[in-house]
Amino acid sequence: MLRKYEALLLLSPELASDSRKDIVEGVVAIIEREGGKLEEVDDWGSRQLAYPVQNQSRGYYVRVVFNAPAPLVAELERNIRITDGIFKFVTVKLEDKALVQEEA
Repeated sequence: MLRKYEALLLLSPELASDSRKDIVEGVVAIIEREGGKLEEVDDWGSRQLAYPVQNQSRGYYVRVVFNAPAPLVAELERNIRITDGIFKFVTVKLEDKALVQEEA
């Protein structure tokens, strides 16, 4: 069963455009290789961080939305951890459309 996930990657702002593109393509390749389906890659660009992270005050944000089986997330996060250039990330399962019951 495929579930919908969102991964937010925070890349080093010092990376060249080609390096950022290669990292994102690598993440997409892992998703597709492991049986997931890519929905969207959203490039948010360079932004000021709320607080310094690993001595960085800016970061380059990329959001990836995909459908995948649960084991794929563990493999994706393992690969993200060992990828140079990504210094922070978060992966969340997106809620299915919630059914709201109306009170009578």
